[in-house]
Amino acid sequence: MGLIEWKSHYSVGVEAVDHEHRELIDLINELHEQLVADAEKPDVAAFLGEIFRGISAHFALEEKFMREHRYDQLDEHKQAHEQLLEDIRDIMDGYEADPESGSRQLSQRLDDWFTRHFRTHDARLHHRLGTHDH
Repeated sequence: MGLIEWKSHYSVGVEAVDHEHRELIDLINELHEQLVADAEKPDVAAFLGEIFRGISAHFALEEKFMREHRYDQLDEHKQAHEQLLEDIRDIMDGYEADPESGSRQLSQRLDDWFTRHFRTHDARLHHRLGTHDH
């Protein structure tokens, strides 16, 4: 079982956004599974770079959608996005400085952030905007 399990209440009701959420969860779960496996350790820096790129692209899509629909809490949601990107940069720096410690922090921090973000910001976004097809 992965670190983060997709739950229906994580949906924001926008097919493209929900699809990207699932892809990011899959990527994080893949990294987590490789970190806890007894097998050869993955290239964490490469995974983190891929996660960072994926999250950056996803946030751009989500923020574009919020602007188009004049979402009333765009600034707060965008600030939460920027904080996660800063946290990922910190994790990347920490991993480079101390791979052993960085590996231990990685899974927990990503899990905490995603589940909290889904429960708060994305849940409110879904409630405010409802289901859309883009």
